Amino acid sequence: QVQLVESGGGLVQPGGSLRLSCAASGSIYGINAMGWYRQAPGKERELVARITSGGSTNYADSALGRFTISRDNAKNMVFLQMNSLKPEDTAVYYCNAALPGWGRSVDYWGKGTLVTVSS
Repeated sequence: QVQLVESGGGLVQPGGSLRLSCAASGSIYGINAMGWYRQAPGKERELVARITSGGSTNYADSALGRFTISRDNAKNMVFLQMNSLKPEDTAVYYCNAALPGWGRSVDYWGKGTLVTVSS
């Protein structure tokens, strides 16, 4: 069993910043990648940012230039620094971890943390 716990969400004004954290624990012998996804009201869950154990990153176009993903492999943690937040960033943000499996990664998800951007 693997557990992911997010923290750092909350209410922030447009233009403000938040830093999300996610800690993975449990039966972890390696993590291929960790990332952040979000789901806004009435919309599908989408990738925000992803980072591999080697540090390779991938960002959604909407996040590029404003958000920065980072990780601490030794602590099985991933972070998302969000700057210049916009109302359209309002969503539940979910931490994801892809662990090695037989021929494919196995995805684990956190419960989510709510980010609300509003004046």
